Amino acid sequence: MEKLFDLSEFNSYKEDNRREVKSAKNGLPNSVWETYSAFANGYGGVIILGVIENKDGSWSTSGLNDENCQKLIKQFWNDVNNRQKVNINLLKDDDVTVYKEKDDRIVVICVPMARREEKPVYINNNLFNGTYRRNHDGDYHCTRLQVKTMLRDQAEKTMDMEVLDDVPLKDLNYETIQGYRNRHQVLKAGHPFERLNNDEYLRSIGAAAISKEDHQLHPTAAGMLMFGDEYNIVRHFPDYFLDYREVLDPTIRWTDRLQSSSGEWSGNICDFYFRVYNKIIKDVKVPFLMKGGDRIDDTPVHKALREALANCLINADYYGTRGVVIKKDQDRIVFENPGYIRTGKEQMRRGGESDPRNKTLMKMFNLINIGERSGSGVPNIFDTWNDQGWKEPVIEEKFDPDRTTLTLEFINKIGKEKPAKKTSEENNRRKQSKKTSEENKIGNKTRINMLKIEKYLQENGESKTNEIAKYLELSPARTRKILSQMDSLEAIGTNTNRRYRLKNNSD
Repeated sequence: MEKLFDLSEFNSYKEDNRREVKSAKNGLPNSVWETYSAFANGYGGVIILGVIENKDGSWSTSGLNDENCQKLIKQFWNDVNNRQKVNINLLKDDDVTVYKEKDDRIVVICVPMARREEKPVYINNNLFNGTYRRNHDGDYHCTRLQVKTMLRDQAEKTMDMEVLDDVPLKDLNYETIQGYRNRHQVLKAGHPFERLNNDEYLRSIGAAAISKEDHQLHPTAAGMLMFGDEYNIVRHFPDYFLDYREVLDPTIRWTDRLQSSSGEWSGNICDFYFRVYNKIIKDVKVPFLMKGGDRIDDTPVHKALREALANCLINADYYGTRGVVIKKDQDRIVFENPGYIRTGKEQMRRGGESDPRNKTLMKMFNLINIGERSGSGVPNIFDTWNDQGWKEPVIEEKFDPDRTTLTLEFINKIGKEKPAKKTSEENNRRKQSKKTSEENKIGNKTRINMLKIEKYLQENGESKTNEIAKYLELSPARTRKILSQMDSLEAIGTNTNRRYRLKNNSD
């Protein structure tokens, strides 16, 4: 866990969502355990005993001595290991530290973020009334819905793997299924699944499974969400709702809107994805690039938008409230989904760890080349926005109800809007050369990484992608992309054993 307490910074601290102070002059306060639960169910934090919060928010010590500290620490360890007080002890010995501030003592307790399978962390042997989360500088009771979400997320089998025993396969929308199969066949010609009939195909991709009740084939929750009709989906997910809102003219409430409950289309995830994707990319500029005689219409921005949309749908909690909402205006796109981030916001940004809320939905998107399984999808979005010179994407996580938001802005970092829209055909032709140059411009961060790679290869000789990625502290996917842009390198070996070296290196 990042360092949340440094004695040299004591006078600059105030209580927030990661720090809580308590006087503890009269012994270990009961409220310590509410904060312990709240930090564990959130992103972790530090409980600081022997400190008073003043009216202006500043801190001062409460006058603990060595004897006070030893009693507090002994009481704390007794209670944290008492299952009647707290259901799990997440701490190690070195998570409790005593500091000296002038003549007073301060006890700092570092509470780590609980793993998904350890949540909810609750107190007083009371699951629904003893589970807390942190909100700004206070602890609050989790709702029953939030507790149930944590319980569902404990399992290795995600909720979309559930077999809907009372639903026949005919309740799925076969027009959507056929459209999906056609895409799969075009993208992966000759795939073994091509030869399967519809029932076998649905079972192979996880959209159907054999029920333990009647030993017949029934849709899974993922199959219903991906291929069902909205009026059937809401029977199993009462709060299911998909909503796309477009406001390109501020004088009009909605320039365009697409809702799963309209009854004008299927309302399932598969059809929503492709309808919305085509709407959010229609204003993205496409440079004139050729490869093998064919024009390339797919840019890194297109790929990033695909990843953002798929990530939103794959990680949504479809038992949660308010549904999935995609909002597009003149200079930004906002992706909102119900559910907290299972890996935590920091890990999501850093990448390298994939823990989707709906693993089967992810598999079905992956089969048609949408989404990343390696956990590199979100970092790639950030890298693409950085290469374009746009403001850094913003990830927000809100609780009560749990909700995750990703905001992508088409605005330069200096604050001036960078148009993402197509100009007229005449302007396109006149300015094509300049725009193509801008689209292909390599960002400063990428140039720095290229120099680092050249230096690394000079010192270490032929190296694998994973070795270079570890040196750069980037994901293998991002590193591979940078390597592909470097004319000074040559690749050696097959895809499974590929190594890179400098072209002028004779070794």
